[in-house]
Amino acid sequence: MSNKVLMKGNEAIAEAAARAGCRYFFGYPITPQNEIPEYMSWRLPELGGTFIQAESEVSAINMVYGASAAGARVMTSSSSPGMSLKQEGISYIAAAELPCVIVNIVRGGPGLGTIYPGQADYFQAVKGGGHGDYKLLVYTPATVQEAVDIAYKAFDVADKYRVPVVILGDGTLGQTMEPVVLPEMKDTTKFPKKAWATDGCKARAKNVVNTLEMNPDKLEAITDRIFDTFEKLKKNEVMCEEYLCSDAEVIFVAYGIASRISKAAVNELRAQGIKAGLFRPITVSPFPEEQLSQYADSKKVKKFIVAEMNKGQMVEDVRLVVNGRKPVEFTGRTGGNFVSQEDLTALAKGEK
Repeated sequence: MSNKVLMKGNEAIAEAAARAGCRYFFGYPITPQNEIPEYMSWRLPELGGTFIQAESEVSAINMVYGASAAGARVMTSSSSPGMSLKQEGISYIAAAELPCVIVNIVRGGPGLGTIYPGQADYFQAVKGGGHGDYKLLVYTPATVQEAVDIAYKAFDVADKYRVPVVILGDGTLGQTMEPVVLPEMKDTTKFPKKAWATDGCKARAKNVVNTLEMNPDKLEAITDRIFDTFEKLKKNEVMCEEYLCSDAEVIFVAYGIASRISKAAVNELRAQGIKAGLFRPITVSPFPEEQLSQYADSKKVKKFIVAEMNKGQMVEDVRLVVNGRKPVEFTGRTGGNFVSQEDLTALAKGEK
């Protein structure tokens, strides 16, 4: 059996990425994600990789663009305002159909906001924060172990589908220390060759990575292909947790730290004889529509309660799926405040 080690979330994500074969990291410091670049600054050189602290978030994401185009496994990380600066580059990377991993350890906003945790970057990640038509694969881990597992997997998924992958964590995840089992170190020499990469014309036709296309029909074909890939992700890569939902009358829907608080509320309600459950999306893009829809059709379910650390973002996707079949209530906190277990149990009982 593998030994567990106690690690902070940010550092565990970084180590998992290194073990997944990430050898290039470009970033810029901003709390509460600073431990990721700090860890990578010494870990990657140990493995023969490259760490660069760029002069800005704009520079960092464009370095990711270049490294990915050359065939490298590459990652960047940031927190809310820094992610805003990356959006143009992310749109370019998506348009070029390039794989990479982008970590956002979300802080409270808007503006500079606070270094305390938040979940208000959901729209930015899920709806495509940059310009143009594209969609990202977005994971929302709830524990440090799950963050490790997802970071390790994300590079394989990114390469398989040629898409940018976002790991959307909150400040709590990044700063929490929990015991984790680390995965094995992958042998980078055994990775499949990327025939499309701009790694030098070695007795083959040249490869070109570009997002400028003046022919409307060709650009439409590129956009269609991006959305065809998203349909494949929807079919093959959707993940969710369904906790005590099979007989539930009240189902909480939450992700990240809000889901952990919601799970505690479920356990408290169950102890009081109230049939509560938790539906936790692990991928929020694609959203687990089919999995949630079955509970909207259930005669047992009386209502859904969406809990977020924002003024209501994922709740819109939940309401789209439920489509009026059951009531969907919302509770949220902002400013770095957490939704409370007491409020959740009161909502479930109809006391609030």
